[in-house]
Amino acid sequence: MNKGFWNKSAASRVDEKRAALFQETLLPHLDAAYNLARWLTGNDQDAQDVVQETYLRALNAFHTFQHGREGRPWLLKIVRNTCYTWLRENRRPGLTALESNPQDISSSDPDPEIALLREADAKMVRQALAGLPLEYRETLVLRELEGLPYKEIAELLDVPLGTVMSRLARGRKELWRLLSERK
Repeated sequence: MNKGFWNKSAASRVDEKRAALFQETLLPHLDAAYNLARWLTGNDQDAQDVVQETYLRALNAFHTFQHGREGRPWLLKIVRNTCYTWLRENRRPGLTALESNPQDISSSDPDPEIALLREADAKMVRQALAGLPLEYRETLVLRELEGLPYKEIAELLDVPLGTVMSRLARGRKELWRLLSERK
């Protein structure tokens, strides 16, 4: 048997195993990746582009991933870095406001008035969150919407744990102020 054939076959098995591990580890976090990208870029199409680029980068760097660890923080760090690169290359400085794009409000309540009030409240929160400085917004999204622990947020953002806590406190305070002004 040809040794070159065996090596090629062995390499193919390694690639298949790597692809399966990649899918198993990172694909379950596609929604979290999109959610973070959506909040950082400001719209659906840009977020989809960023997530696609993120997964390509993650696949190329998957050999650096420490297997056995949670994949979500590692992936979200790549999302964040990809977003910042994308924003630098495609946006004017200071342009970070999210477009208003009401999402479906799922409600088991048949009362349309209550559904409209919930939709208005959700839109008000989205707009206030979009008005926060980017470092507060990303920290709040990672903690409140994605449910990451403080320690993982600190690793993902490459900041001390105290900075995460400070950004969360200041972000929550500023969000509350923005929401109070809108009422």
